[in-house]
Amino acid sequence: MPVSITHYQTSHVNQSNFDLLNGTYKRRSLTCVKEDRISNLPEHLIDSILERLRIKDIVRTSIISKKWRYTWTKIKVLVLDEQFSIKFAQNGAFDRNGFINTINHVLTSHNCPILKFHLHIPNMFLDSYQEVDQWMLLLSRKSVRELVLITTSNRRDEHPSNVFSCLKLTKLDLKNCFIKQPLELERFINLQTLFLLNIVFGANFCETEINLPKLKTLSLSNCTHVYSFNIKVTNLQMLFVYGCHDSMLLRLLHTPCLRLTDVSIVFMKPIQDFVRAERLTLATMLSNLPKVRSLVTDGHFLKFLSAEKNLNWLPHAVNGLHNLLLMDFELGDLDQLHGALYLLRNSPNLGDLGIVPWYMGPQVDAAPALNHLESLNCLDYTLNELQTVMIVSLEGSRPELLFIKLLLAHSPSLKKFTFRLNEVDVQKRLKIGEDILQFPRASPKAELVYLNLEL
Repeated sequence: MPVSITHYQTSHVNQSNFDLLNGTYKRRSLTCVKEDRISNLPEHLIDSILERLRIKDIVRTSIISKKWRYTWTKIKVLVLDEQFSIKFAQNGAFDRNGFINTINHVLTSHNCPILKFHLHIPNMFLDSYQEVDQWMLLLSRKSVRELVLITTSNRRDEHPSNVFSCLKLTKLDLKNCFIKQPLELERFINLQTLFLLNIVFGANFCETEINLPKLKTLSLSNCTHVYSFNIKVTNLQMLFVYGCHDSMLLRLLHTPCLRLTDVSIVFMKPIQDFVRAERLTLATMLSNLPKVRSLVTDGHFLKFLSAEKNLNWLPHAVNGLHNLLLMDFELGDLDQLHGALYLLRNSPNLGDLGIVPWYMGPQVDAAPALNHLESLNCLDYTLNELQTVMIVSLEGSRPELLFIKLLLAHSPSLKKFTFRLNEVDVQKRLKIGEDILQFPRASPKAELVYLNLEL
């Protein structure tokens, strides 16, 4: 017996998707393929989405459809960071040729401008940066604007020279390399941000002044031969110098830095351990920073600067300074104490003060500092604008407590004073906290906040 169409359909099609009364399908059941909303987004939004993915996932989008096959080659941000290197190693493909071939494939397949390129080179052998040099040449042809190049090798090889072919760079971040010639840096006439970490500068740097007219942010950390780094920057706004043991960079502050608003100079170890040092007085430094708003420094730098005698008043107060952070500040050291009080006295608009005290060992003779803190003219100035103070890592030593007492007595506008103790013994912590809470306060609105050790 022949099977009717109606019988065939009702026996092979789900009842919920078929109308037995009129023999027709319900139309809504025919919509099997959902709308591809992502592919129909504007190109700049697709790029923004891809830029937030890992490079492995970005490349995988090429198998979605024909339309997506080459989309990844058009993104403007490529990040091959440490996470990429770790994943590369975990997949068992971590060898010299595998890594180089992968980077080559990514760069040669890319057929559009690259605005930002971040590369983390693992601790592996590279032939004197020959391969990296080729990558930099490719990037220079793609108008790269931001470049982050980080190596993990303990040896500091000379930088890949083609880095300086990327003339459109506005941001450069280099780690672990040797820069030989100063004129190479000067080619970056558009550079606005420069981060240098573990860099060795060649001796020729001191012979030539480097002019970077658009540079706004300069950061140097643990660099060597910084005394050779003779740089001229007229638009600098932020300066960060950490652990540069022969830092003649401070010559920057011998001339007025009219735009400089944020300064961090942290020596991280005593000045006598430095190979070379420039005798820069506090008066010279602070007078040349008329618009500095934030200053971060440490006790070693305070000691270095306070070598001048008769610290008292600046010819011109640092009216713009609002935030001051003193790290590794040893309050039992008279020289460091002089430097700190000098900063406070000459900063009439200081609003926020942060202090991280340095542990004062038993070998330190704190008697001179104690005598000064107990003298009547220790701080012959009222901190009228100071509103917040935070001191962490307190040991509860007598110099620390006297300094806190001094601040509370000279800050009539103080709103919040936060402190945290390192003392593990609960009874000692309570005793120190009680002593601080009983100190006289110039501000009736001052709130004292005692943070727990765990916070």
